[in-house]
Formats: sequence, C-alpha cells, structure tokens
Amino acid sequence: MEASKVNQLKLFIQQCDSNPALLQDPALKFFRDYLEKLGAKLPASAYGKGESAKKTEAKDSFVDESDDDMPELEEQFGPSSTSPKVPEETASDDEVVESEVELDNEGVIEPDNDPPQKMGDPSIEVTDEKRDEAQTAKSKAMEAMADGDLDEAVNHLTEAIECNPTSAIIYATRASVFVKMKKPNAAIRDANAAIKINPDSAKGYKWRGMARAMLGHWEEAAKDLHLASRLDYDEEISAVLKKVEPNVHKIEDHHRKYERLRREKDERKKERERQRRRAEAQAAYEKAKKQEKASTCKPCGATGGCSGGMPGGFPGGMPAGGMPAGGMPGGFPGGMPGDVDMSKILNDPELMAAFSDPDVMTALQDVMKNPANLAKYQANPKIAPVIAKMMGKFAGK
Repeated sequence: MEASKVNQLKLFIQQCDSNPALLQDPALKFFRDYLEKLGAKLPASAYGKGESAKKTEAKDSFVDESDDDMPELEEQFGPSSTSPKVPEETASDDEVVESEVELDNEGVIEPDNDPPQKMGDPSIEVTDEKRDEAQTAKSKAMEAMADGDLDEAVNHLTEAIECNPTSAIIYATRASVFVKMKKPNAAIRDANAAIKINPDSAKGYKWRGMARAMLGHWEEAAKDLHLASRLDYDEEISAVLKKVEPNVHKIEDHHRKYERLRREKDERKKERERQRRRAEAQAAYEKAKKQEKASTCKPCGATGGCSGGMPGGFPGGMPAGGMPAGGMPGGFPGGMPGDVDMSKILNDPELMAAFSDPDVMTALQDVMKNPANLAKYQANPKIAPVIAKMMGKFAGK
C-alpha cells in the first residue's frame, strides 16, 4: 500500500478514535461490521438510533481443570450447593499482545551498512612525532569540514587516528563527521572507541546519542545525551533531547501499561488456581463428611459401628445379652457376672460419651487384657472415673 494511503487511513482511525459518532454514517457500516467481526467493542456513540452492537458468540478457550473424581462425587451425593465456583477463563485472559507505540519518527533514517571504517592499532607506540603528525592531519580535517568536504575530512581524521590511536577526541571528531554524513552506525563505532579510551568522553556520548536518535533508538539516545550533558553541557544536546524525550516518555508509558496488564493477568490466573484448590478441598471435605455420616452407628451415635453393642468394639466383641459367663476377658477385679444388664451402660450418656474417646477405649482394652494394668490409670483424671463408674454399674447390676 502506498505511504500516502497508509497516512490517510491512520488519520481516519485517529478521527474515529476521538469522535466515534463518525461511525454512525451508513456509508461506514461495513467498516463498523468489520471491527465487530474482529471482536472490537465499540462505544454506544458509534451506533445510530435503533442500532446496537451485534452479539457474537464468545469462543471459550478455557481448559477444563476439574478433577476426575468430581463426577463420581456428584453421582454419589449430588452436586454441592456450597462448593465455591471456579471462575472461567475469559477472552481477556488471553496472551497480552502489545500494540505499536505512535512515535514522532521525523528525522529517523535507514541504517548505513557500509563496511567498517579503518580503526587505529592500540598496541603501537605513539611517539611525539606521531602525535604531531596526528595533530596536523586533524587540522586539515577541520579545514575540510569548514569547506563542506566531509569525505576529505574523514580521510584526514583516519590518518590522524592511525598516527595516534590513543586519542579519544580524534575518534569523537570523526564520529561527528559521520553524523553529518548521515552514517549513524559508523558514528557509533567511532564513539564507542572514544568512550573505551576515555569513559568520561562527553563528545563520545554526545555523538553516539545523536547517532542513536537518527536510528530511532530513543531510550539509548536519551541515556547517552543526558550523560553527555552532565559531563559537558551544550545547546546542541539540549535541542536534540527536546525531540528525543517525548518519544521516550511514550515508550515508558507504553511499557508500564502492558506490564500492568501482564501482572493483572497473572493475578487472575493465580486467583483461579487458589479458588480451584479451595473447591477441591471443599468437595473432598463434603465427600468425607457424607461418608462419615453414612458409616455412623445410629443406635449409639458412634463412628465406625458397634461391635456387639459397644462403640468402637471391645476385643473379641460383646454379644447381645451381656458378657459371657466368667466375666470380662481378663476380668475386672472381683470378676463380672454374665447377666450384667448392658442397657445400664448403653443408656448412660456420660459413659457413651467417654467411649467415643480413643484414649478411654485404649485404656479399657488394656485393663481387659491385664487387670493388673488398672493401677496405671488410677491417677488419670480422664480414665479413672470411667472405670470407677463402670465398676459401679456392674456392682449395682
């Protein structure tokens, strides 16, 4: 497409952006339909009376992350009304794609791809005679620059560099000529050489910054020009910065905007993951709760059922109708007659509550195995009263 047509299209889009009501024109309905087809969300002012946005079916790109056991859970117990819902991934959670920044690129040129210019040999010894020759060549270059003969100036400066490759100012001077010749890459090579020789070379940073501005490398250019200005301020640097800095601010705002969008996208992803885990934990809890409820013994309220009538089950079980003749296995002191009325125990709420305590049941089983172990629990404030009450029940029959 021709550059003029591209510029016209850009101007039209800018006008639509500032005044969406332009899209109410029936002649532009095809363009509005095209934008909606691409998924664009137009403001209400873009539609005329009686018109509205077309409803499009959103394509769900959400990947199902539900657990395999969830259908089984719902099949067994039905869907939970209290389980937290995991938010679905929406189109706004797709990969963030950066748009181009609209910059003022006036004055930006195509990079020069000439072979690298001759550079000096830093390993040679520079004598006083060589320094004098370098100064003479530099003077001739300055005269050629004054006459507008930039090619001749480059030749003389190249000669000066070969005579004294340790001079940062000669490299910086040739960099300035390359900038004038609109050869920014060549200028950057010379400026780099000048800065390598002298890290505080104000001219090196100045001409490298200007060369980078010519290439549209706005952030790098601003950094060089600000440093050059701090080392040795001049009006030329200030003038270039006035053009460079607005573009840098636009780029920084652009980066901040999309960095914020990426952070928000990551936060939404983390929140979905947290809610998914909470939903899994809630579902597992409800499943375990219902299974526990299903396995609870209704007559005594104990979990895990009763073995012969006692919660948790004594070793060997306890048949209905009381203990077998001869007393409790191992026997409490004094033995236990076989005609004990177990209803006295089962109907005692305090004993039934005690039987649900694992520590109490462990102690009772220990005493039943070996009555001598009763002495271990006589001082235990939790277990001794239970044993005493049971013995009282047996004694009272």
